[in-house]
Amino acid sequence: MHLRFVERLGLADAVTVANAAVGFLAVVAATADVRLAARLILLAAVADGLDGVVARHRGSTDAGPYLDSLADVASFGVAPAALVAFVVLDARSFATDPAFVVAGLGAAALFVSLAVARLGMYTAYDTDERETVGVPTTLAATVLAAAVIAGYTTPALLVAATGAFALLMGSTVTYPDLHAQDALVMGVVQAAVILTPLGHMTTSLLPAWIGEGFAFALLFLSTGYLVLGPRFYWGDGIRSPGDMDDARDGTDARDGTDARDGTDAKGGTDAVEDRSA
Repeated sequence: MHLRFVERLGLADAVTVANAAVGFLAVVAATADVRLAARLILLAAVADGLDGVVARHRGSTDAGPYLDSLADVASFGVAPAALVAFVVLDARSFATDPAFVVAGLGAAALFVSLAVARLGMYTAYDTDERETVGVPTTLAATVLAAAVIAGYTTPALLVAATGAFALLMGSTVTYPDLHAQDALVMGVVQAAVILTPLGHMTTSLLPAWIGEGFAFALLFLSTGYLVLGPRFYWGDGIRSPGDMDDARDGTDARDGTDARDGTDAKGGTDAVEDRSA
């Protein structure tokens, strides 16, 4: 059987599709081990960054942006929401605390809904821009996954964070894209968090705390970008919305001045012609 997409998709698209598969595995893992699910979400985030690198070096296809958003829905919309939902259902039940369970599942459902809406808007309007409106889904998923690995698994905390991220994804807060060197640092820390359990399995030389140490480092980096990025991260040729508004105001002011100068000059010419007459 011949698959129609084999000749139409590139290597970057294959990495993107793998990202979606990892997202599905994270959902399955969340039913048994939430920390494993969190590490799989981080693995999907690494793949999400890698497909962009591959696309820049090997080229991309017209399907690439659409595949990327679809994969992100699975890995950074559905998977984190499922992780939080399973934490809630493991700690509480409809029989003992129906209000909290409904609130937790509602926050998870809202997270998925706004992730889908945000990714659709991004594909339609922001793909070619160096900034994006609303908290990136990858960032929200990274913070949630790093928090779980670092030990912050209190259901109420995760539900509150999930609801807050859902609203922030739909907000008008503008985030500049990560600079290449900062994205590399983030990817290295994510990889360290993912691989630490394998290191503990192969050698006893690694200290027991190093896994949570990397998780705290990732939580610090991602939360720092989440909180400070919209205000202080602009640079490297990327102009903040405030700077662009100031530039537009300056242009409007100059245009107004030029218009007045033109009017004054025309008025002076008319006066000279009147005197000559």
